[in-house]
Amino acid sequence: MGVKRSLQTGGSLLNLLTSVLTVLSTATNYWIRHPGGHSGLWQECAHGVCSNIPCQNTLAMTSACMVLAATFSIISLGMGMRIWYQEGESLRSQNTIVLLFLSGLLLMIALAGYTAKNAWKKEVFFSWSYFFGWLALPFSFLAGPTGSAPPSCQASAFCWRT
Repeated sequence: MGVKRSLQTGGSLLNLLTSVLTVLSTATNYWIRHPGGHSGLWQECAHGVCSNIPCQNTLAMTSACMVLAATFSIISLGMGMRIWYQEGESLRSQNTIVLLFLSGLLLMIALAGYTAKNAWKKEVFFSWSYFFGWLALPFSFLAGPTGSAPPSCQASAFCWRT
């Protein structure tokens, strides 16, 4: 296994980890904990009873960005696997890098907005779903250049010619 194949394997694993963490973060309701309950993007649970959260601008923006980030991450995972198995062309690898970068950017926007909305509240603590989102962020940025190495150096932005 050559260096390129090792990088593609590592990048594919990072992309898989990004996808899993982003989907878990988006789907679960443990973004913040407060005395008597917890809440996420979709529901708030207090004393064992969960109810839907009414629409709020910041929460809607966070939810939309997280869903888009998860979608882009899963699509780029499929594209990355296709590159890995078929030695794909450089255009596909560049598209995968762009999708992973957009996924990371959307994650950053969503998490920064949610942090700004809830950081000042007293007796509210961020929980594991929220931290999964932040953990997925660097993996998303790292998975692109490592996992989608183009087959030749001609179309790569990461190649230096002398």
